[in-house]
Amino acid sequence: MIYKLIALVALSTVALLSFAGEADVTNVKIQHLGDREFQISTTVAHADTGWDHYANRWDVLDENGDVLGSRELAHPHVDEQPFTRSLRLTIPASVKVITVRANDSVHGLGGKTFTLELPN
Repeated sequence: MIYKLIALVALSTVALLSFAGEADVTNVKIQHLGDREFQISTTVAHADTGWDHYANRWDVLDENGDVLGSRELAHPHVDEQPFTRSLRLTIPASVKVITVRANDSVHGLGGKTFTLELPN
């Protein structure tokens, strides 16, 4: 009987952790600072439930899908949704378009992404 109870608790925990879904990028603003340096402000929406399931990173990708930079998110944002964080990044002149994607601690990558052209 105790094994059935443990299995039920484990399954319930997995179900609750999965409920928050994937992290979505809902907006990106980019400011050219000069010399190929940019300030990228990204808004992420995710139903963070706490340390067990939260949006923990977002990445900036070039046209080929190569990661140009990442912003680690050090804690859950349970009471702040959606939230915006920034990253200062030098981007090569050959890159004309970026895509920003978010990651969460349970599902990894997979939510909505946001693509935009770099300002001149």
